[in-house]
Amino acid sequence: MDTLERARLDTYFERIASRFTPAERPASVLITHVLPERPAFVRGVGTVTDLRIVLPKPKSVDPHALRQIEDDGYGCAELSRELFTDPGRALGFLEERAGDRPIVLLDVGGYFAPTLGALCDRFSGEILGVVEDTENGHRRYAELDKLPCPVLSVARSPLKDPEDYLVGQSIVFSTEALMRSRGDIMIGRSALVIGFGKLGSSIARLLHGKGVQVTVHDIDPVKRTQALSQGFAVTADRDASLAEVGLVLCATGSLALRGQDFPRLRAGAYVATVTSSEDELDLAGLPPIYQRVHIGEHVTRYLTTDHHFDLLNGGNAVNFLHGASVGPFIFLVQAEILAASAALARGGLEPGMHEISPTDRAAIAATWLDHFHR
Repeated sequence: MDTLERARLDTYFERIASRFTPAERPASVLITHVLPERPAFVRGVGTVTDLRIVLPKPKSVDPHALRQIEDDGYGCAELSRELFTDPGRALGFLEERAGDRPIVLLDVGGYFAPTLGALCDRFSGEILGVVEDTENGHRRYAELDKLPCPVLSVARSPLKDPEDYLVGQSIVFSTEALMRSRGDIMIGRSALVIGFGKLGSSIARLLHGKGVQVTVHDIDPVKRTQALSQGFAVTADRDASLAEVGLVLCATGSLALRGQDFPRLRAGAYVATVTSSEDELDLAGLPPIYQRVHIGEHVTRYLTTDHHFDLLNGGNAVNFLHGASVGPFIFLVQAEILAASAALARGGLEPGMHEISPTDRAAIAATWLDHFHR
């Protein structure tokens, strides 16, 4: 981003922060992708809350953006699932950075979910709540037996719809770019889209527009009826479809392919995902007879003497190879994260899943339109 673009983005977040900054700012821990535009959002979080540490998602880090965040005075630490799986380790991490303080946990993917109960019980300060950005994370919190604090989710916000559509577009773009690097094209190819949520439905529509024969699988029969109504072939028998298609796109946000599924793939099929390999693919369960060979930049072939398939970007979100850009629409969602942080700081929410108010969403949308589309 050039100087003018950075200044314009900072002004936008200043306008958002001026509306939502609470009277008493809580501490916060921020998990985020560190992409080129992200430092302005981090500064926004640092205005609405007292940001104590940034945890970059490990497979989506732009080095220049990371340096800028650190130059702004925000410490960064290494993120892993294991960090917040062990209650003692998770508690020590928060105590070291915000002991005795009220704190908001800003999440992307349900990282805090495994130990949230222990953190709420044992933290010396107060866990005001969690803000969750993704559908995958939303489900992880919703599936807990009993939420010990409020979780404000932006995953299903109408302000996220433009981002979801454009993320789907970027996934298809990056998938096609990697296929073309191997001398293949999409047109005329058959594809299986596993998961027909916001991202999966966007991907299916965009693949269809490129001349791909799309079949959809979703464990939810309601989603399958929706796919059918939009003109897609649907299947309840995912295993049979794996053997028939030349491209598999995993968009479940959870485990789409287990180890025993990979040998069922049609020989030579491409596999791509919309999120990290640890969430979508059980590569550790792949039969040990498979060898792994890098056959091109960001293309890995898994092969035996009589079978092979090609995995794109190591099974991680393929769109991050090309910046995962969705234009200024991402700033709608980031503004809602700031508003959700302020709502948790104000208090008054019972433990459970929540969303910000329609009034706050309308204010964000109006500010965004005025700033980016005057």
